[in-house]
Amino acid sequence: MFRLAHFSDVHLGPLPDLTYRELASKRITGYINWRQRRRVSLDNGIIDRISEDILEAGPDHIALTGDLVNLALDKEIEMARLWLEALGSPHDISLVPGNHDAYVPRALDKICKAWGNYMAGDGATGQVTRDRFPYLRVRGPIALIGISSARATAPFLASGYFTKKQEARTARLLQQAGEQGLFRVILIHHPPVRGATGPHKRLIGIGRFQDMVRQHGAELVLHGHTHLASVHRIDGVGGASVPVVGVAAAGQAHGGAKPPAHYNLLEIVGVPGAWQVQLRRRGPAKTGGPVVELSRQWLVSTDRTPA
Repeated sequence: MFRLAHFSDVHLGPLPDLTYRELASKRITGYINWRQRRRVSLDNGIIDRISEDILEAGPDHIALTGDLVNLALDKEIEMARLWLEALGSPHDISLVPGNHDAYVPRALDKICKAWGNYMAGDGATGQVTRDRFPYLRVRGPIALIGISSARATAPFLASGYFTKKQEARTARLLQQAGEQGLFRVILIHHPPVRGATGPHKRLIGIGRFQDMVRQHGAELVLHGHTHLASVHRIDGVGGASVPVVGVAAAGQAHGGAKPPAHYNLLEIVGVPGAWQVQLRRRGPAKTGGPVVELSRQWLVSTDRTPA
């Protein structure tokens, strides 16, 4: 059995002090949102408890699908780097960036430099850059393919992008991993599903992504961005059903408009053509409570109807 932990949208806080120069950009809208909404709805204590539970569960690997920071300030990026290093080694954690990590121009370049070891493919050398996505990592029977949908956008937009260039590279990795009989997991921040989020937050290139999976296949897609516990499905090769799994924001407090924080623990067993995947969601059931199992369902099974 391979156990893969997945969480997302950590939005580490509190915000450091900002200068007027730093606010003279899209950050002013994000700062207002933080002051009025996000700082109230987030609870960094939950992040600590979830992180501890993940480490106690001892997964074979951890997948993080973006939005470690809020406004992509230099101090936030450095704080997130230290947090990542405390969580685990780059070999054991695979990260893709979210829209908040690329909040303003040049922020994506900075996070690639600071967090690059967590976003580097096997055998990669040199500095990770935005042009190095997608990346491929193989851990046991699992192929992790990390895509970057992050790009700086105009105020009031949080769109993601899946470009033709990434499609071509991702298709080759999917084909290669499929021929090796590996269980292929795609990591992306924005959900590649129509209607999963509002038009101003959607992934541009959903059709391109789905056509790629339909032609080359995948076994599982993990995403963040929506702050929701969700399971969608898209078509794979030959009409196979590919689960697309979302997760609540890792720092979301109880009592907010979105579901409280949890993480996904995915248990993967089997061989090509007979994989079985069980999804367990773990998080605090009440404010200040311990992390417990909140739900359990089969995503793929040879003897059960997929949920």
